[in-house]
Amino acid sequence: MQQSKKREGLRLVLYLFMVVLLVYVTVYMPTPYMIYQPGSADVVKPMLSVQKGDQEEKGTFMMTTVSASYANLVMLVAAAFNPNAEITKKQERLGDKSEDEYAAEQVYLMSDSQSSAMEAAYHEADVPYSIVPQYLFVFSTPEGDEARKNFKPGDKLLEVDGKPVTDNESLIKILNTKKVGDQVTVKLIRGDKTLEEKVNLIEIKDKDTNQTRPGLGVTIATMQKVESKDPGLQVNFENTRVGGPSAGLMFTMEIYNQLTEGDLTKGYQVAGTGTIDKNGNVGPIGGVQHKIVAADRKHAEIFFVPKDNYEEAKAKADKIKTDMKLVPVSTLEDAIHYMDGLQAKS
Repeated sequence: MQQSKKREGLRLVLYLFMVVLLVYVTVYMPTPYMIYQPGSADVVKPMLSVQKGDQEEKGTFMMTTVSASYANLVMLVAAAFNPNAEITKKQERLGDKSEDEYAAEQVYLMSDSQSSAMEAAYHEADVPYSIVPQYLFVFSTPEGDEARKNFKPGDKLLEVDGKPVTDNESLIKILNTKKVGDQVTVKLIRGDKTLEEKVNLIEIKDKDTNQTRPGLGVTIATMQKVESKDPGLQVNFENTRVGGPSAGLMFTMEIYNQLTEGDLTKGYQVAGTGTIDKNGNVGPIGGVQHKIVAADRKHAEIFFVPKDNYEEAKAKADKIKTDMKLVPVSTLEDAIHYMDGLQAKS
């Protein structure tokens, strides 16, 4: 009787162990793969505002996204049967970056995209503006354990030894008064917390001059603000909660629509994608086939696609038999000219 109870107890323990192991392997165990599939098509208007802007908009401008997931075993099996899913190796996307560094890079690219969209729209609408550097953004900590102890990807660097640092030039000016091994106090914002860290300066080799200098050991970039000379025409962005640069064109279309009289949407549901630079040039993006599906699901009637992505987009549009009109564009003016040529919906 006692032996029987022991065997039953062992079987129960073994059963529970197998259940836990199965759950771990299928759900929690990481794999070296990522899954890309259609994301969303989101109306841009709620994401930004212009105080004195023309708010009339009977249609919509929509940005499109790609859903990217770090895959577990269950997701990989599901993706294998999903015609709109794409499985790729994680390392192909991340390269030599960590997941945190990649995420920080996407945040920076979105911010840079918003700045470029504002510049392009202000330029097209003849609105005077200026560029104001705000703070330094930490991409990565490639120089070893010392930097990683004090900094995290995504940190905002505000001050060094009590002096504001708004761009690379202001930081170098401060560090040039120091030497390797000196300790400085840096003021950071990490998430919603303000931190102060004691940092030992390390030796950095300048790639251009091949000379050494004291540095923090992090890769940084300047975050800037685009300021309208007329405060009433200042563009303010909400938190879009997405990363990357590919919403640039659609941000610009919405900003331009608010800066100018009339409704550029003409009552149409307009989706699209494409990077933008301050001169209004539209650049190619990745994942256009997924964005076509996302826009079609939201019943978009028009889809602006970078000229270099048109063939891939057209192939996917034909495959899903969408009624969307694909419009290839190379510049902001191409997109505006197309919308100007449409007859407004009654």
